Amino acid sequence: MLSMKMVQLNQKKISSMNSFSNRIVNWYKKNGRHDLPWRKNISPYSIWISEIMLQQTQVKTVIPYFNKFIEKYPNLEALLQASEDEILAQWSGLGFYRRAKNIYKACRVISENFNSKLPTNINDLESLPGIGRSTAGAIMSIAFNEGHPILDANVKRVLGRYKKISFKTENEKQKKLWLISEELTPNKESFEYTQGIMDLGATHCSKSRPSCCLLYTSPSPRDRTRSRMPSSA
Repeated sequence: MLSMKMVQLNQKKISSMNSFSNRIVNWYKKNGRHDLPWRKNISPYSIWISEIMLQQTQVKTVIPYFNKFIEKYPNLEALLQASEDEILAQWSGLGFYRRAKNIYKACRVISENFNSKLPTNINDLESLPGIGRSTAGAIMSIAFNEGHPILDANVKRVLGRYKKISFKTENEKQKKLWLISEELTPNKESFEYTQGIMDLGATHCSKSRPSCCLLYTSPSPRDRTRSRMPSSA
């Protein structure tokens, strides 16, 4: 049997997890970027396309290309009919063209292996070209409201600052941050949590001018001189 001390420690850990995820969820509900085009009329298809476009590319750059792409290919059925050259033409100007080629390759896999339907479980999503663990987690969390961890650049920054940890190697950093992301990702309201932690990293807990006070019970010394974020309590 667990000792009383171990039970208390586990309860404290769960309370800390709930506190962090609740703060992120509440902040997103009040301050999140709800007007982004892929957050309107949400579908697994639109989230997939947006997440691929957002790989290594800022939101403000992606928006017009996403709108143009969805206008041309409003659903998966339409995209499955497109050739690789047609997809590349719609992608023109966005850069990192391997992403567009992976979309075409994924379409072929979807047609051949998944009855022309986008997979609805994380393992099958990860089997598609261009979709790694973090992208699959984002699709599952946002499109299906299932709690799966993500770890894009913004989330890495938020979690690293929240836990106040340093790493000797990039490999060590990656492994540790995945464990933290798994620990803190809630099973409930994962839709709001996932978008919230991405938005927080992109808009406030930024690389050059961080304002991350939401992450602490009280402002950290690093943040005390920064402008405070709107309270979401």
